[in-house]
Amino acid sequence: MKKRLLVIDGHPDADPARFVHALARRYIEGAEEGGHEVRTLNVAELRFPLVASRADWENGNLPPDIQTAQEAVAWADHIAIFFPLWLGDMPALLKGFVEQVMRPGFAFVERQGKLHEKRLTSRTGRLIVTMGMPAVVYRTYYRAHCVKSFERNILRFVGIRPLGHVLIGNVEGSAVARAGWLDDLFDFGEAGI
Repeated sequence: MKKRLLVIDGHPDADPARFVHALARRYIEGAEEGGHEVRTLNVAELRFPLVASRADWENGNLPPDIQTAQEAVAWADHIAIFFPLWLGDMPALLKGFVEQVMRPGFAFVERQGKLHEKRLTSRTGRLIVTMGMPAVVYRTYYRAHCVKSFERNILRFVGIRPLGHVLIGNVEGSAVARAGWLDDLFDFGEAGI
């Protein structure tokens, strides 16, 4: 089944030499090979302020790049989010982007005395996270805190169903391992997951 795929490249450094960018490009190549429709958002290239107050988050002006991002999220069947692990979490620019995009009224609606209404149901998502440490250390010792928080407190909160995540450790390790991850991401893209 052909899908509408949104690829969010969350690396804050636009330098094309970053491995996250190569993984995202390979995913896109696989998606195109699989006949899926693909849109991309490169967070490093977008312009938006950080949310500074509750009033700003609830009623502030929507920057043009964020409006485009919301349109892409609304369009997508599946969202693949790529980012490097920095100090145990997503980079600040990606967090600021997510706070802007997942605003009330778009991503969810609060209801008096009831649970909020999730506005992005029927979508799936996957996180692809790179790191310098071995992925097994992040998963077992650090318990993949950032990834679990992102899946539970952001994706699930707005109705996006996580299909799992990909943790890529030792990114500056062997070229053979990097080539294997690139092949894996092509396969994920081709399958539309």
